[in-house]
Amino acid sequence: MIILDGSEGEGGGQVLRYACALSLLTGQPFIIEKIRAGRDQPGLMRQHMTAIEAACAVGGAECEGLELGSNRITFRPGRVSPGEYCFAVGTAGSTALVLQTLLVPLALADAPSRLVIEGGTHAAMAPPFDFMARCFLPVFERMGPRVTATIKRHGFFPRGGGRIEVEIDPAPLRRIECLDRGQPVSHAGTVLLASLDGDIARRIRKAALKNVPGWADDAITVRELPADQGPGVALLLEAGFEHVTEVVSGFGKLGLSAEKIGVIAGKRMAGYEASGAFCGPYLQDQLLLPMAIAGGGAFTSVKISDHTRTAAKLIELFTGRRIRFGEDGHKRQLVEVG
Repeated sequence: MIILDGSEGEGGGQVLRYACALSLLTGQPFIIEKIRAGRDQPGLMRQHMTAIEAACAVGGAECEGLELGSNRITFRPGRVSPGEYCFAVGTAGSTALVLQTLLVPLALADAPSRLVIEGGTHAAMAPPFDFMARCFLPVFERMGPRVTATIKRHGFFPRGGGRIEVEIDPAPLRRIECLDRGQPVSHAGTVLLASLDGDIARRIRKAALKNVPGWADDAITVRELPADQGPGVALLLEAGFEHVTEVVSGFGKLGLSAEKIGVIAGKRMAGYEASGAFCGPYLQDQLLLPMAIAGGGAFTSVKISDHTRTAAKLIELFTGRRIRFGEDGHKRQLVEVG
């Protein structure tokens, strides 16, 4: 039985999701205590419960202590069963993070699976659908499995109500190295707007363009969604390279100006483009688990995040596989999974 302290490292829901996925993959049970102890609302929230419930359903697992606000659970995995599943977060909790919990176990199953996940698709503190579909999944597919993800309805904070559908065609994971992103091939951006004044989208677009050097004036467009999918606004910036596409996002919330959304996302994208690295701050975290299960891999990245270091420690606990952090010859962060 692996004992985890949920307050250490990143200290949030990532520990729960990664532990569930690793438990299903290795067959090792775990106990996690002090769940999200340092957060404003400690313990399990609705989105964390959905991810754990999904892991139980897909992996034939048993979980003690699974209730709202719980600060301790015991998780005992069973056998992963591919098939058709539907999970609803019930809030704007992230659909992408539920998918993150299930993807690698189902990608190694003995038959295809289809997932329907309802909840938030474009909200802060989680990767948006576009990041999963355009950035992470194409790299993941290079390891072997085939994954098709479609969005049927957008879900913003606080309402949620989004819906994604994912089809997974499993295959053994193979080692890959993601060191060079190749030459730039495209720039594109979208402001998604639902049930809000169109001037907000125009201000976000203008501010973002001022902070991404070299982008054409028409590179960022505005897309208005049906009013019943709002209210909400999201900025998505996409930089395509020969071997990877980075997606940077920004989301509207009370007290955050339209200009600030554009400036923050624009500067983040400019920083990534200037870095020369393969991975942005969120792709690095997503790649660690499949690379560890594949037996190894490597990638270059921007500054290493707390999420990534936390994931590395969990991977070592469950698999014994070491993850090394250093620099390559071009002053980029180099992560090697051995």
